[in-house]
Amino acid sequence: MSASSTTADPAGARAHARAMAGTRVEAMPTIPATAATGLPAGVAGDDVVWDETIAAGGYAARVLKRGTRLQLTDVQGDATAAMLVFNAERPVERLNVADTVKVQWNAYLGTGRLLLSDMGRVLMSVIEDDTKGHDAFCGASNQASNARKYGDGFNHGAHPNARDRFVIALAKYGMNRRDIHPCVTWFKPVAIAADGAIELDHGPHAPGQQVTLRAEMDVIVVLANCPHVRDPRHAYSVTSLRATAWSGDVTPADDPIRLATPEGLRAFENVEDYYRR
Repeated sequence: MSASSTTADPAGARAHARAMAGTRVEAMPTIPATAATGLPAGVAGDDVVWDETIAAGGYAARVLKRGTRLQLTDVQGDATAAMLVFNAERPVERLNVADTVKVQWNAYLGTGRLLLSDMGRVLMSVIEDDTKGHDAFCGASNQASNARKYGDGFNHGAHPNARDRFVIALAKYGMNRRDIHPCVTWFKPVAIAADGAIELDHGPHAPGQQVTLRAEMDVIVVLANCPHVRDPRHAYSVTSLRATAWSGDVTPADDPIRLATPEGLRAFENVEDYYRR
């Protein structure tokens, strides 16, 4: 672009845009995904179907086929990965956090736990987890909660909230605000004290912690990387999140997670019945 040209005119804007070709920043998808680097051991680049680093305050969404593995990485130690999950074929079926907790007799997510739908099926299972814990209690931040804490919480302001980020992502799949369900939040451990108080370990934690999930159905995964709704810090404290997904086999009949509990086995059988059409 010449010294006299600016982005205020179409020719200058076009020249500037074309000059940016090949530029990479930390927070962006890898295109094609097969060019991703820093992959988990044993994962070939040709098997990668999604690789994206989500900025602080950012969001992402993707359809993942049954059998796909999804690894979330807390790159710098202060990511907050709020997640929604839907049946990609029939999004009216979606993650039910209450059933996820109730049916498994355990409210603390980790290796071997299942994300259950409101129709009694397994949407995803946690196959590896080296983190301090997660949150299945508190839900997502919203415009009002962010405004009280940071002064504003508008979607395109300096302090975007998770619910409004979900709205943008859902619109790409024909859904809207009414489709936002209670979420799970990875990398922010929440415990319930003996007196019923909610205890959040907001971090920051060790960089590089990871949780890996397996899609047990074709799913739409939606992520918002915004500060936890109960984070007491006055600063908008959140760092980047990496999502990497690669193709894999459907869960076999002898899989230990599938067979771990009678309740879990029934949920897997409901999935298998669904795909037996």
